[in-house]
Amino acid sequence: MNDRQDPYDPYAPQVQLVGYDEYGQPVYQQVPQQASYDPYAQQQPSYGYDYDAYGRPAQPSVPQQNQGYGYDGTQQWGREQPPAQAAPAQAPVREAEPVAEQIPVLPQQRKDERDYRTEQFSFIEEPDEDSEDVIDWLNFTESRSERREEARRRGRNRVVALVVVLALAAVGGVGYLWAAGKLPGLSSSSDSKKPGVAVGAQKRDVIVVHLHNTAKGGTSTALLVNNATTKQGTTVLLPNTLAVSNDDGTRTTLGKSVDGDGSQGTREALGTLLGTKITGTWRLDTPFLQNLVDLVGNIDISTDADVPGAKADAAPVVKKGEDQTLTGQMAVAYATYKAPGEADAKQLQRFGQVMYGVLRKISDDPKAATITVQTLAQILDPSLPESDLGASLAKLAEHAKVGAYKTALLPVQPDGTLSAQAGDSVVKDILGGSVTAPDKGAAVRVGVSNASGNPKAADKARVDLVNGGYAVIDAGGASTAASSSVTYGDAGQKAKAEEVAKTLGLSAGAVKQGKAAANADVTVVLGKDYKIK
Repeated sequence: MNDRQDPYDPYAPQVQLVGYDEYGQPVYQQVPQQASYDPYAQQQPSYGYDYDAYGRPAQPSVPQQNQGYGYDGTQQWGREQPPAQAAPAQAPVREAEPVAEQIPVLPQQRKDERDYRTEQFSFIEEPDEDSEDVIDWLNFTESRSERREEARRRGRNRVVALVVVLALAAVGGVGYLWAAGKLPGLSSSSDSKKPGVAVGAQKRDVIVVHLHNTAKGGTSTALLVNNATTKQGTTVLLPNTLAVSNDDGTRTTLGKSVDGDGSQGTREALGTLLGTKITGTWRLDTPFLQNLVDLVGNIDISTDADVPGAKADAAPVVKKGEDQTLTGQMAVAYATYKAPGEADAKQLQRFGQVMYGVLRKISDDPKAATITVQTLAQILDPSLPESDLGASLAKLAEHAKVGAYKTALLPVQPDGTLSAQAGDSVVKDILGGSVTAPDKGAAVRVGVSNASGNPKAADKARVDLVNGGYAVIDAGGASTAASSSVTYGDAGQKAKAEEVAKTLGLSAGAVKQGKAAANADVTVVLGKDYKIK
């Protein structure tokens, strides 16, 4: 529609442009109509408010200035010109928005008042008196759910912990029964009746100690055994008459071996004879024993005899009685004393008492025990450094302080050989538990018993076996037998037993499985059919 009206239509509404709104749309204002058209009548100002065709209040009427009709070069005759207006203010530049297509509003049309935009609204959340109660209920429900979940989680943790404890207890119980030899099928009837004897592989630490009497001469030998499996300590006393083999297979006694072969040869001979591994040798001369007792602060033992002094009329150096306190000098006198007519075993047992008293007083801390050994300033065998000796003594001291310690005498027959009792009570139970296969590369232990009636047969057999690379153990004599036999206890030793028979020139029929000696892998009994070439 054209915004310009013909002047000859007095009833047509007259509008004029007054500006632009905030969206850039033109805003028009209706000019009040005159009652009659009088070009020569003056316009009277009106200060009231008029209303437009839609009932909205219009702008106050302003007297029209410079209205006229004529031709001035810029106006057409009879055409009313709108008043000059200032340039509209520049609307602020805004980013382009994807808005709907704008439909221009004609002067006779009314813009929809409901043309709202979202940015013109603000939402006000009115508080509700029940909202706080709802929030509290939600918090309570959430807290209760969390507490239930935490309770279930703690319950699961308790169940898991209980299962772990029961499993550990079951494993510990089975381990104890296994160590005690009480599991069915894993122990023999004889072993199960022996308290403190574990069945199976046992961890042992064995060292040999030689006491040298520097004043009167002679030696005393004992084995210090620490059984870590059964937590038991033992001193095994070895008589000097014990028969051992030299490197060449010849027979000698323990006393002579200590004086002649030295520590290494004696240690190897004892290991072969007893079927056990001896880790080191401790040479303890009597002056060092005296210093050792003084360092630990004297010892308390029960003595079985009065030890006289140097002079006949002097008071005894050591008195017989219970719980006697011995200094270093008194301990040496008691450990080396043997009354006239007494067996050598009596003196050996006194030496064992002194060693037990020392172990009860020495520290069970390896570092402290090592310091004590270092303070003695003795020259030790290379096989047993000060740290190793200190650690061994500390472990033995730990057993001695709680009473888990005993002293045993190795039974020896008059000829120096081991008896069957020795094989069962000492060699099997204390030193080895059972005779096992030797380490790879180790010599097979062969026990030789002479039943041929010829004394030279045993020596000849020992020499042949030593030359063949076997370790020979003197098994003593036996009653006369017509035929020779080679017996092995373990089925894995059958091939070795056959080789032993070939070395001695015996037939393959002499080899059989049976009960071998406790300290040997193969036992040979020489009969009358054994020929000396």
